[in-house]
Amino acid sequence: MHRSTVALMGLLLLIGCEKQQPTFTPVTSNIPPASEGPTTAATTESFAEARARHKLKVVPRPVDQDPLDQPPAKIFNIVKYKSPVGMLEAYLTPDPKDSKKHPAIIWITGGDCNSIGNVWETSDSKNDQTAAQYRKAGIVMMFPSLRGGNKNPGKRESFFGEVDDVLAARKFLAEQPYVDPDRIYLGGHSTGGTLAFLVAETGAKFRAVFSFGPVDEVDGYGPDYCHFELSDAEAVQVRSPIHWLSGVQCRTLVLEGNLRGNLPSVAAMSSASRNPKLSFYSINGGSHFDILAPVNTALAQAILKDTTSECTIALPIQLGRFTAEDLTKKR
Repeated sequence: MHRSTVALMGLLLLIGCEKQQPTFTPVTSNIPPASEGPTTAATTESFAEARARHKLKVVPRPVDQDPLDQPPAKIFNIVKYKSPVGMLEAYLTPDPKDSKKHPAIIWITGGDCNSIGNVWETSDSKNDQTAAQYRKAGIVMMFPSLRGGNKNPGKRESFFGEVDDVLAARKFLAEQPYVDPDRIYLGGHSTGGTLAFLVAETGAKFRAVFSFGPVDEVDGYGPDYCHFELSDAEAVQVRSPIHWLSGVQCRTLVLEGNLRGNLPSVAAMSSASRNPKLSFYSINGGSHFDILAPVNTALAQAILKDTTSECTIALPIQLGRFTAEDLTKKR
């Protein structure tokens, strides 16, 4: 099967020095150009069937398990939601008490996406991993921690059981009286973008999914983020988005800057996809990090306008100093 050889960048990019700014490691890939498409063999097995058949083997690796920071009460509450491994913690926008049903987004942070930290302090617009553009636009936000993260029960499974945790977070969010259950979105960046993409591939009923900077094959993340045997081809395949593109049933935007990021992976998935629900974007002039603020600003405004029967969210061509190029049109 296709196994993209993904090399870690020569230098780890350490984003900040506090817990709320974890280490993010963009990867590059020597995968075939988008025009060639992937070399993976076609499979008729569904993502659900592959996940059900897979015999999970977790390789424990040393990780920090710090408790959640206490957020400002006016911005987030700490809540617990029920997942298959038990009760997991999350940050959630408090009820505005205006008797309205609001659109909401679940956001999966990058780096160690099982844990969450300070996501409410102001960040540099060149590297804003808080996705604050949504809550500032009046959209309810939920940041779920996942199995094995923070002080949560369960073991880290690296892009496997965590898929079920995100689905459980969606169920919890839909039950909140101030959330519109038909307008729940999902987004994530880097490792969080890869996880969000995998969740979309289960056929989950999100209004739309926004995946920033995912990889096509997760073995490129290396042992720091892969708590399984990297030599296990099946374990890699069942966690890698490029093999399950046909499973997406909601509007899904996959985005990456064309500088210092995972654009080769995004281009490979665009070339492989025949799913009309998927759109792949190159943000020209942008990196893995500095596209977050302007693109999330545009998406937040699009969510506010997304009130028709069918979601038609798309990016504007011009995004500040960046331009969005739709790679899907190059198929």
